[in-house]
Amino acid sequence: MPTALVCHDDYLLHDNGPFHPERPFRLKAVINALITKQLHPRLRITEARAATPEQVARVHDERYIETVRRMSEQGGGALDVDTPVSHRSYAVALLSAGGALTAMDEVLDGRAANAFIAHRPPGHHARGDHGMGFCLFNNISIAARYAQRERGVERIFILDWDVHHGNGTQEAFYHEPNVFFCSLHQSPWFPFTGEADETGAGDAEGTNLNLPLRAGRRPYEYLELLDDVAAPAMRAFRPDLILVSAGQDCHERDPLGQMRLTTDTFREMTWRVLDLADELCGGRLVVCLEGGYDLDVLADSTSEIIRAMMGEMPPQPTE
Repeated sequence: MPTALVCHDDYLLHDNGPFHPERPFRLKAVINALITKQLHPRLRITEARAATPEQVARVHDERYIETVRRMSEQGGGALDVDTPVSHRSYAVALLSAGGALTAMDEVLDGRAANAFIAHRPPGHHARGDHGMGFCLFNNISIAARYAQRERGVERIFILDWDVHHGNGTQEAFYHEPNVFFCSLHQSPWFPFTGEADETGAGDAEGTNLNLPLRAGRRPYEYLELLDDVAAPAMRAFRPDLILVSAGQDCHERDPLGQMRLTTDTFREMTWRVLDLADELCGGRLVVCLEGGYDLDVLADSTSEIIRAMMGEMPPQPTE
């Protein structure tokens, strides 16, 4: 089966202003790279549908959803200094969350082996009652709730390798024993959460795994943590589905992070997750785009993620 690429032209309509790092050119760069590298024709291209407000309300407070809707309807505003809302943002945010639901259906209905959602705005910082960090609605959390409530998926593992801790995703499932959240992130760094002693609460104790990393960590350190810490946790949890918050801002050239990953690292991390998905849950893997703010780096690194998801072997070294 093919890899699905879920996208929508209207993702370009969310407007953060001309100097904001989370801008429409991010998505254009990704799509152009897939075309240039001749990956696009081999993907199952699927148009995202919008999530309903009711689906979003499984993660977000209804008053907050209404705040975003009203702010957008009135021409725009700002949730905080980093998180603007334009007159099209509410509709686009529903589409961004809905892209993750669309990808879920592609995989669970057997039309695709796995799926990548090229969407914006990103989501993993959005908390239940407010957006932050460029994020309006928490796409991956809404998708996980959809999988549980509407698609009958019981146990879900969420891996987040964005350079910033996915505080909104952690909050959404901190008391949920059937969703395991694992984050590799720079620390101390925005949003200044994600300490190692944050391990879940109540019946969910032990289902939250933070792996905070000092600035300057290199590819082998990320790969060792995936192999030696994240993978055993995933095997012990035995998920029915794996989701990834893929932020390519841990690349050495990204302006909003201070890590040392290379483009090849993202292919290597994806291969590891694919192997785990094949081993544990029939290959069921859905990947959501999060951060990444150098356009060339974002385009090339995301292409390597998708190339791996398509089953392409990494290039062999020459003699």
